[in-house]
Amino acid sequence: MPKFSPRSSGSNQQHGVADEISGVLTFVGTIWVIFFADWALPLSEWFALIPRDFNRLPGVVAMTFLHGSFGHLLANTVPLIILLTLLAGSRVNSWQTVVMIVLTGGVLLWLFGRNGTQLHVVSHIGASLLVFGLITFFLAAAWFEMRVTSIVIALLVGVLYGWSLLFGVLPTQPGVSWDGHLCGAIAGIIVAFVQSRLAPTVPQINLEQV
Repeated sequence: MPKFSPRSSGSNQQHGVADEISGVLTFVGTIWVIFFADWALPLSEWFALIPRDFNRLPGVVAMTFLHGSFGHLLANTVPLIILLTLLAGSRVNSWQTVVMIVLTGGVLLWLFGRNGTQLHVVSHIGASLLVFGLITFFLAAAWFEMRVTSIVIALLVGVLYGWSLLFGVLPTQPGVSWDGHLCGAIAGIIVAFVQSRLAPTVPQINLEQV
C-alpha cells in the first residue's frame, strides 16, 4: 500500500504517482476480483450496507468493494483510477485519506441513509461513496489550504466531475444510492477540514539584508 504523511515542518516525506500507482491498481483490481467472486457467492447480499441494521455494520467498509452490475463497476473504475492517482501525487497520506472517507461516509450513511420498509429493504453498495468523497475532498482542500497546487487539482476535478457531483447527490435516478453519494461528499469535506486543521504550519523563512 502507498504510504506518505501529511505536511510537516519537521520532516517531509517525498512521494509521487510512480511510487503509488501499483497500490492504486491493486485497490481497483481488488474491487474487480470481488465483483467476479460475487457471481459465485452472494457477497452483495451478505455485506451490503443497510442503514441502522447492526448486523450490517461491516457494510460500512464492504460496500465500497461491491457492485450490482458490470456497468456499475465500470462507471466507478475510471473515476477511481483518476482520483486515486491524483491523490497519490498530493502531499497528504493517500490511504489514510481513503480510509477516513470510507469510514466517515459509511457511518453517515448507516446513521442517516434510507433503509426502506419491511417489505422493501434498501441496501447500499458501490464505490461511488468513495468517488464522491474524493471529489469533494479535492475541492474542499483547495478552499482550506489556498495552495496553488491544490487549486489547480480542484479545477481539474471540478471540470471532470462537477456535473456528476451536482446531480449525483439529488434523488433523481431510481435505483441509485443518491444518499450514499451525499454522505460520501459530506465525508470528503469533513476529512479535508480535519486534515487542514491537524497539519502543522510550515514556518516561513524571511530573508533580511545585512
